[in-house]
Amino acid sequence: MEYNVYGETLIGCCTDPMTGYFRDGYCRTASIDRGTHVVCAVMTEAFLNYTKTRGNDLSTPIPQYNFPGLKPNDGWCLCIMRWLEAEKAGVAPLLNLAATHQKALEYTTIEVLEAYAL
Repeated sequence: MEYNVYGETLIGCCTDPMTGYFRDGYCRTASIDRGTHVVCAVMTEAFLNYTKTRGNDLSTPIPQYNFPGLKPNDGWCLCIMRWLEAEKAGVAPLLNLAATHQKALEYTTIEVLEAYAL
């Protein structure tokens, strides 16, 4: 069983488009997930532009990987470090904390996360 930042059962983040390191809709991780995709974020134009400038273009479709490209308001499991970087830059997207894995608390505090709660 996987848990969110409140110690409750982790709920799904998004299935359209399908998200998560395991592409099962959940922001959960494993040791092989070098990005630690544990925060469930709602995309914004500002964040999508920012992450593109940082070398991770999430808005351009990649058909060979069945990736439609993200648009504002899409849910997506982000790497915690990219989210923290965006937070420092003032462009962090809002979070669905019920779908954000408790592992996020190894990188930041609940207070920081709650400041961006939906």
